[in-house]
Amino acid sequence: MDYEPVIGLEIHVQIKTRTKMFTAAPYAYGAAPNTLTDAVVLGLPGTLPVLNHTAIEKCAQLGLMLQCEIAEVCKWDRKNYFYPDSPKNYQLTQNEQPLCIGGKVEIELPGPSRNVEGEHRWVTLNRIHLEEDPGKLTHESFETVIDFNRAGVPLAEIVTEPDLYSSTEAVSFLNALRQLIVYAGISDCDMEKGQMRCDANVSLRPKGTDTLGTRTEMKNLNSISNVRAAIEYEIRRQTEILEDGGSILQETRRWDAAKSESFSLRSKEEAHDYRYFPDPDLMPVLFPRERVTELGAELPERPLDRQRRYQKDFELPYTLTSVLCPERELCEFFEAALLEHSAPKAIANYIANDLLRELAEASEHGQSALSISQCPLTPAHIASLVRVIDEGVISKQIGKEVFSEMFRTGNMPEVIIEEKGLKQSNDSGEIEALCQAAIAGNAKAVAQYKEGNAKALNALKGPVMKATKGKANPAMLDQVLRKLIDEG
Repeated sequence: MDYEPVIGLEIHVQIKTRTKMFTAAPYAYGAAPNTLTDAVVLGLPGTLPVLNHTAIEKCAQLGLMLQCEIAEVCKWDRKNYFYPDSPKNYQLTQNEQPLCIGGKVEIELPGPSRNVEGEHRWVTLNRIHLEEDPGKLTHESFETVIDFNRAGVPLAEIVTEPDLYSSTEAVSFLNALRQLIVYAGISDCDMEKGQMRCDANVSLRPKGTDTLGTRTEMKNLNSISNVRAAIEYEIRRQTEILEDGGSILQETRRWDAAKSESFSLRSKEEAHDYRYFPDPDLMPVLFPRERVTELGAELPERPLDRQRRYQKDFELPYTLTSVLCPERELCEFFEAALLEHSAPKAIANYIANDLLRELAEASEHGQSALSISQCPLTPAHIASLVRVIDEGVISKQIGKEVFSEMFRTGNMPEVIIEEKGLKQSNDSGEIEALCQAAIAGNAKAVAQYKEGNAKALNALKGPVMKATKGKANPAMLDQVLRKLIDEG
């Protein structure tokens, strides 16, 4: 029998705020263990929670980016469980009335090649709710140590419907989700720092049927590659059990990346196991509709919407938009350069190819990785370089040299051109004399050109460019060569 996998994801995203969800205790990654706590975080008797309004509004903006309905009223519940990472023995969350309802995320599946756009589809969300992060447990050989610095950090849990059908779709969804969240400035989503964590619910059903099979929940998926590997492993594991006539147990399993396998942690809990009840210390939150509108107006254009706009309005190819649009800073750099000089394709090419190459090489040479905000060049540098090329001051070939010097020194292109004497030669007499010499010295290329091979002209251009150190005006050079050969 052929089986079809059905996958749902639960993604936990730390919301970027200065303080924690229900207290003024600060949070910053990398602080010494157990130094960012207070009486509320540690659940000491007599303490009361106080809402972090910034976290609530950022979660609402997350919902708007993911096309959710923002609830007019949301409320807080206690999720009761006994575990060392929860000092209060309960977690404040939103079980019955979450802040964000429904929603959907557009994903792009991998194309047939890197430079070809893939199929797009929408993945449906169930909800997004706010809660507090538990502490961090580190399991060592014979003991477990606890760090409560993370306890109480605002956490948005994004729950999909069982609407994914392969590890490839799951990875595409996570990449699209991360782009949207980072774009909006809600979180940095650094999985290595625990800012974005994922659990995967996997089940199998016979192909052609609609009834969902028994699911297992995969924990400890702390990277995109682990999500892919764990889902593929679980699909194989469940397939083997079903083909052998066995049945799947509903359970929670932990992924061991070192062994590339999972093991059972516990039977899967149901809602009643947590004994949810409304928190008596927190009132429901009423979210005014006018504030929802204001928060939505602050959000940026979604990456895939921006990519379609660039392709339509600027006639940029997918090879360029697929590089620019996933990063908001790159797009803003590009659009700022366009305000200086309207040449979309040339500017996009310099940013997507030359600028990113220089930033990558700077990183490879032992320096810390450079982001676009740390780049020594401004949008005006790129726009000015494209302008002097368009105006015929320098050739595209010399432009490459000027770009490298700009990146190294931070000088504007006009300064570099003047200092190095790189202005393009428009001396028709000099160019014609050099062209005559090139024609006389390469009869074979001349004959090939006369036979209809236009590319043969390149063999004649080379000596002229070499003699002028690349300064000959390419358009003039092409025109003079054709004229001399045709008249010869």
